[in-house]
Amino acid sequence: MWIAYKTIVTKEILRFVRIWIQTIIPPIITTSLYLLIFGGLMGSRIGQMQGVNYLDFIVPGIILMTVIMQSYANTVSSFFMTKYNNSFEELLVSTTPNWVILLGFVSGGVCRGLTIGLAVTFTISFFVEIQIHSFIVIAITFLITSVMFALAGFINAVFAKTFDDISIVPNFVLLPLTYLGGMFYSIDILPNFWRSVSIFNPIYYMMDAFRMGFLGIGSVELWKAFLVPCIMIVVLALIANKLLSRGVSIKTE
Repeated sequence: MWIAYKTIVTKEILRFVRIWIQTIIPPIITTSLYLLIFGGLMGSRIGQMQGVNYLDFIVPGIILMTVIMQSYANTVSSFFMTKYNNSFEELLVSTTPNWVILLGFVSGGVCRGLTIGLAVTFTISFFVEIQIHSFIVIAITFLITSVMFALAGFINAVFAKTFDDISIVPNFVLLPLTYLGGMFYSIDILPNFWRSVSIFNPIYYMMDAFRMGFLGIGSVELWKAFLVPCIMIVVLALIANKLLSRGVSIKTE
């Protein structure tokens, strides 16, 4: 099992490293634009948010958004390509347990999220002095966020029939949820309706915990901020493993 897991993870890492110009450079450019537009041009007009400089306030959100998108993108694209090339059949006929296959693809997504998250953090350090309130909180939030969205990407890839299907969720679900999660603002300034919507958004809890790790400020108790995504991870993992075991949209006749 260890050899199978190691093989899958190694393949996943080599896949996104081999095309680093497409996987690492674009997020760095996007991050620079976010900092320039929202932090540099608009930040001075907005002033402070929750008692801190606006540019400092959005830094954790930008990093976490990158982790979310990259973890999701790696798993959904990799597993879909494996299905598309029919190479997944080789794993199905092997003695590799389904949970090992799932863990391998998810670990690959986590590795990509970590790599690009660190690259983006390094880029941000040229624009602003990064504050770290609790490294442990940052690490835990990163891990559970990356695992959760790698699992979500896996489930999306299971049901995807075409390449267009793997881009629908990031564009029409992940981005709105990320923006409603308080990436660029505190949800305290929202109208009551949208504030209530944000409370049911799991990204809001991750964002709050991540900001707590960097700046020491937050709106939710830390245990709640960890509990919500952990519950989501358990649910998504059970669903993904069940789909894999049943061979939904995978096994051929």
